[in-house]
Amino acid sequence: MPKAYAYTHNGGPETEAFIERDRPEPGPGQLLVAVRAAGVNPVDWKLRNGFRRPGAPETPLPAVFGSEIAGEVVALGPDVTGFAVGDAVFGNPVGGGYAEYALLPASIAAHKPEALSFADAATLPVAAATAYDGLRQLALPTGSTLLITGVGGGVGVAAAQIARAFGLRVVGTASEGKKDFVEALGALHVPSAGGALADRVRAAAPGGTVDAVFDLVGGEVLAEVAELVEDRTKLITAADPPAALKLGGSPVQRARTAEVLDEVAKLVLSGALRPHVTATFPLQRAADALRTVEDGHARGKVVIEVGR
Repeated sequence: MPKAYAYTHNGGPETEAFIERDRPEPGPGQLLVAVRAAGVNPVDWKLRNGFRRPGAPETPLPAVFGSEIAGEVVALGPDVTGFAVGDAVFGNPVGGGYAEYALLPASIAAHKPEALSFADAATLPVAAATAYDGLRQLALPTGSTLLITGVGGGVGVAAAQIARAFGLRVVGTASEGKKDFVEALGALHVPSAGGALADRVRAAAPGGTVDAVFDLVGGEVLAEVAELVEDRTKLITAADPPAALKLGGSPVQRARTAEVLDEVAKLVLSGALRPHVTATFPLQRAADALRTVEDGHARGKVVIEVGR
């Protein structure tokens, strides 16, 4: 039977296990995809810990990890148009993606360009699409300065590159060990450790000011850097929506469309966006892949590759 990596109840890594399940049957408007690659994201372990998105129903257990995949269509559900068996696709699965097979809503799935690898495509539906949506939401004019907190992670790496492609100057906070990596993205690095973060950002930013903040850390970091922008419509977060709302900012407004996936894929093919897949693991080492992200050791993106 096909295998998948899941958590059996809410808690820590001890709740994780491989499970065997029947091959899913695609329902109306769904694609059944043979997974070739699955992106690993912080939200994966956060959901295991008990985090629930506002308004989201309780997740049936065991729950398969993973919210972005790339693979090949092996079956079509009723009422699906625009796709055929054998098509290479990528998108956000329903029911998890750390698996040999996954279901993908056809309405928000995108065709994978031939020149885009499965591993790179699997990094786009969450990290790159979140970055793209956030930057479109900020709608900054060319030449503006953007601060990205936590720029060394998956969303931050994509956001820095897309911002540069949009003609923005980027200042990014990250650990001292990621300085060279951050600067390679075309961003000005500000060490994240230590006090007076806002002052260090002012010292690094051109002219001593930033025009917007794209937060990927939340908590005290978000609260401190919020003071850098007077117009709180230019304060957004993908990490801590409740805190951003209290500060007058807002969460990233996700479009979740195939059109956005097409756009970020074009950015990759043009060379403006490098997915920066820095570690890959086979499905049987899904636990190691997740630990790499959960322990904060990842630079860029971690991908699980499913052998065929």
